[in-house]
Amino acid sequence: MFELHHLTAQEQSEWLRRGDISPEELATHYLDRIARLDPGLGAFTTVTRDAALDRARLVQQTVPKAAPLWGIPLGDKDLWQRKGVRTTMGSRLFADLIPEVSDDIVEALDAAGAVSLGKTNAPEFGLAAYTESLVAPPARTPWDTSRGAGGSSGGAAVAVSAGLLPVAPGSDGGGSIRIPAAATGLVGLKPSRGRVPTGSGFLSLGGLVTVGPLARTVADAALLLDAMLGPSPWAVQPPTWDGGAYLNAAVRGEGRFQIGVMTTSPWDSAYEIAVSAEAQSALEVALRGLDALGHGVEELALEPDETYGTAFRTLWQAGASGIPAEGEQLDLLEPLTQWLVARGRELSARQLADALQALTLFERSVIRQFASFDVVLTPALAMTPRPVGWFDAVDAEHNFAQQCQYTPWTSFVNVAGLPAITLPVAETEDGLPMGVQLIGRPGGEHTLLAIGAQLERRLLWQRRHPPVWTA
Repeated sequence: MFELHHLTAQEQSEWLRRGDISPEELATHYLDRIARLDPGLGAFTTVTRDAALDRARLVQQTVPKAAPLWGIPLGDKDLWQRKGVRTTMGSRLFADLIPEVSDDIVEALDAAGAVSLGKTNAPEFGLAAYTESLVAPPARTPWDTSRGAGGSSGGAAVAVSAGLLPVAPGSDGGGSIRIPAAATGLVGLKPSRGRVPTGSGFLSLGGLVTVGPLARTVADAALLLDAMLGPSPWAVQPPTWDGGAYLNAAVRGEGRFQIGVMTTSPWDSAYEIAVSAEAQSALEVALRGLDALGHGVEELALEPDETYGTAFRTLWQAGASGIPAEGEQLDLLEPLTQWLVARGRELSARQLADALQALTLFERSVIRQFASFDVVLTPALAMTPRPVGWFDAVDAEHNFAQQCQYTPWTSFVNVAGLPAITLPVAETEDGLPMGVQLIGRPGGEHTLLAIGAQLERRLLWQRRHPPVWTA
């Protein structure tokens, strides 16, 4: 039986503009699915049903239909503040926080005409590659609810994969869009550093964090990315919604490109990194598709860099050191966060400066090594989605190592400031999604979307859905 969530976000947008459905009807459809299905999935930490329906009616009455997300339901990641809505930051420390102001990305999505249905689940302060906090139930991949959805945008990924939202925004400081996208069978796009004005990365230590879309199709991801480029006082040049340049690139899907394929990672010298058979199989599916499409493919090995692991750990710890917890408040933090905060506060200014310098040199090295390729292809994750509870809840050092072994190809892309997209190219014998990652040149989102669209047309992953899709 047909239901509204069976439409792509692009199709839902067309139905809304034609008047086939109203923003209130679409929001109600998703709110009803959330109420019925989310208790077993952990996509949302807070659902704002009344406020969402009020907002939907307001959009219909006052927001011009030219707004790119007119009437489209979304969720705010629970690391982002929305005025008057509980925002936990994934932590017991802020379990009852009601912000008095909204963050820039929230206001930008509102300006684009979106309708927020609530807050999507995230790990404590977004520091983990899995979404299993002490303030909310774990986010579970809808493909197998015994397994986690990845992090830190885990709730957003679950919502889109399960048909609780058409698309969702996330943020990515070390893989936090791409990891959960891969674990839930979605397209996840991390833009170039500075691409999205309201989530540029320049305000985060080392310029790691940016915002981007999670979606079921490449075109839907492009639609949301275009909308994220809306007005901001920090834009280098005034952004515009006219034309939908990224959506156009995704719809056309044109071009032949030179692609490097790589399974080495900068974590190889720090930890034992192994590519699972499932990850290797997904990579081969993508390679066969790219070859059939006429792209040039060449193997690439990343030059060993003994400095990367230590420098990135230092930066991650330094970033956590500013979490506003003192004295007994530290006891409310989870073991991983406590460890990061404690180590970060022990660092000297010299140690941080050395780490930043090492990562800047690493960024230049990566861009040089990738210069002869339009994109570089890697597995998305080294393993299948991990079982809930797999990451060590006691030994933080071991936990950090597990995360690096699970997702060795994501964090260095943030360090280099490059755009990257994960694509759900395969499914295991057990019905788990497996993906690949394409890394672009600086500002190369158009190329990533074009190649992604070509592979999507060939592999038809948009037709695959988890069991809950028809529930």
